[in-house]
Amino acid sequence: MKKVVIIGAGGVGTVAAWKCAQNPEVFNEIVIASHNQKKCDAVAKSIGKDNISTDYVDADDVNSLVQLLKKHKPDMVMNLALPYQDLTIMDACLECGVNYLDTANYEPRDVAHFEYSWQWAYRDRFEKAGLTAILGCGFDPGVSGVYTAYAAKHHFSEIENLDIVDCNAGNHGKAFATNFNPEINIREITQKGRYYQDGKWIVTEPQEIHKTLNYPNIGPRESYLLYHEELESLVQNYPSIKRARFWMTFGQEYLTHLRVIQDIGMASIEPVLYEGHEIVPLQFLKAVLPNPKELGKNYHGETSIGCRISGKDKQGKPLTYYIYNNCSHEAAFKETGMQAVSYTTGVPAMTGAMMFLKGLWVKPGVHNVEEFDPDPFLDVLNHQGLPWHEIFNCNLEVD
Repeated sequence: MKKVVIIGAGGVGTVAAWKCAQNPEVFNEIVIASHNQKKCDAVAKSIGKDNISTDYVDADDVNSLVQLLKKHKPDMVMNLALPYQDLTIMDACLECGVNYLDTANYEPRDVAHFEYSWQWAYRDRFEKAGLTAILGCGFDPGVSGVYTAYAAKHHFSEIENLDIVDCNAGNHGKAFATNFNPEINIREITQKGRYYQDGKWIVTEPQEIHKTLNYPNIGPRESYLLYHEELESLVQNYPSIKRARFWMTFGQEYLTHLRVIQDIGMASIEPVLYEGHEIVPLQFLKAVLPNPKELGKNYHGETSIGCRISGKDKQGKPLTYYIYNNCSHEAAFKETGMQAVSYTTGVPAMTGAMMFLKGLWVKPGVHNVEEFDPDPFLDVLNHQGLPWHEIFNCNLEVD
């Protein structure tokens, strides 16, 4: 019997639970746990399968996590909670002998800083324990790394330039809303940009660099250079890369709201005193913004996420290559009740766990997704709602 514990009952956790339940031959037992067990109960009820149960856990507390894991004895924890909780969950996995998977790198609560060093520091402990930890198994990070690994395996002798492009062309009808946890989303977008060039990291101002890119079935969208964590692992695992960048689309209305939020101090993560209580402005803003989990019903349009790669093919000749997926908000909602941004993260998380449980991605230690065989992972994506497409020798628009 194979059992997973899913920590987190937000949009991504909900999608992952749905997809695990659709594959009972791999996921024999599923436990959904969070600090709000009623949310877990609602997810389990909506799926309606006998092999799903729920539980309470405080993912900030190692002891609470250890109690959960000792009680259920899962083969793997799927950490779909907050990035702040990565290390406590990894600590509990080590104590209980449980394998680990997440979708986003650790970041401390008190500073918006994104890097893998904290989790990579666990490599020796997981390896000595004979446990596998799979980092960043969402879409970006996640599928973006698997796409890169697939390109390197099948098409390139040297990857020289990598541009990860993320477009959400959907419309949820709200004046302002974020597509995943508002606190994490706004922290990420308001930070300085960063990209890799000739062995160095170049820092930019937020949204300083932008250009119009064309996305399949969508058309032109203004795309902004951000720093994203998968760049850190990809330039290490593919040392031939000379330049690596990440681009994301934003509408002007979104950016105007974001600028106002920053100007009035509501994006701050520094506590302020209000009527005798300390509050964090960004956490208060999160409480009043629309819940990303509830956007799906009126969401229309689609996402388009992929990798635009150039370098030398297997014969040493120049090659440009674009591998991508488009995902419909309407189709995602019809299947799981969630919008496409949650869907494109939850499906890969399920797929990575499936790879481990099938014995295909088993490697003691702490590893990013591009360190595993991309072929079986991408084969599953094709059959689980995220089919991918390739274009060869095209204009990548990112020079």
